[in-house]
Amino acid sequence: MKQFLVFIKKEFAHVLRDRRTLLILFGLPVVQILVFGFALTNEVKNSRIVICDYANDESSQALIRKIEASEYFDAEKITLSYSDIEKSFKAGKIKAAVIFPVNFDNDLQHLHKAQIQIISDASDPNTGNTINNYLSTIITDYQRQMIENANIPLRVTTEIRMLYNPQLKAAHNFVPGVMALVLMLVCVMMTSISIVREKEMGTMEVLLVSPYRPILVILSKAVPYLLLSLVNVATILLLSVFVLELPIVGSVWLLFLESILFIITSLSLGLLISTRAKTQQEAMLISMMGMLLPTLIFSGFMFPVENFPLPLQLISNIVPARWYYIIVKTVMVKGLGFSAIWKETLILTGITFFLLVVSLRNFKKRLE
Repeated sequence: MKQFLVFIKKEFAHVLRDRRTLLILFGLPVVQILVFGFALTNEVKNSRIVICDYANDESSQALIRKIEASEYFDAEKITLSYSDIEKSFKAGKIKAAVIFPVNFDNDLQHLHKAQIQIISDASDPNTGNTINNYLSTIITDYQRQMIENANIPLRVTTEIRMLYNPQLKAAHNFVPGVMALVLMLVCVMMTSISIVREKEMGTMEVLLVSPYRPILVILSKAVPYLLLSLVNVATILLLSVFVLELPIVGSVWLLFLESILFIITSLSLGLLISTRAKTQQEAMLISMMGMLLPTLIFSGFMFPVENFPLPLQLISNIVPARWYYIIVKTVMVKGLGFSAIWKETLILTGITFFLLVVSLRNFKKRLE
């Protein structure tokens, strides 16, 4: 019994001396509770929509006020042409458009029925469907109030169009997310573990004192994973086309070039982890736990970023998977070109450059 108590005391001392273990035991659960508490919700809040009121009459204004009063929408009342609405969808500025036709009030009062058109972005089917349900509920509630006040059988019908994904297939959303998740985890984990393994075996120092330049030795460890990751990209795309029936609407070459950029970003992050990790187990833990949760939560793959509080939205900007997810969905699902993703490409390039500089500098210092 005495020996058992001694072992318990030793384990307590070991845990309290290890700052990383303390961080995992106490810091990670707190972060998970806070993040999941804000992110785990089926509601879609603060979605940006435009309201095009071509009628501009009493009935349309009353219904618009009900939509604007909802916490689910960040509504902007503006009159746009259909081409301008399409441009706003392509630029990712809005999630939906509500269009009131001319003579809305007149049709409602004399014909006892009127029509409203709702156009939604269905590249994310869950969000698009949820927005449609919210808007339909508001319209139904307005219709019920009018019937009670007028005592006549008025009817408002809704015409719904789902852009980019008319059949609301889930593959349009999770295929880009899976691509970001797989590439991030594979590239980061494999690069960090392979370099740390060399350090543990004592062969990294042997390689670095060879006639080759140290930076070439380090980068040569990443090249195989770059090629293997491209095979992963091709495999995912083939499965999405032939198994999931998700066609690649945009340019395949642009998609591959953007994937190469994201792979280099992930490899750079793995190199950075390798400069800090001392063992393979530590590198694997950082790679899996440190990359899995941010990719799932902050990329917009599982939870809309608009649902997060402002501090978490700012944090999501430094997660590379978020920008790659937007790029893949824009090119693959919406069929747009480089002009629609140049900002995301520039951000990924900046993150890649920063990670490369920091990781290479740290690696050089550790081995001097």
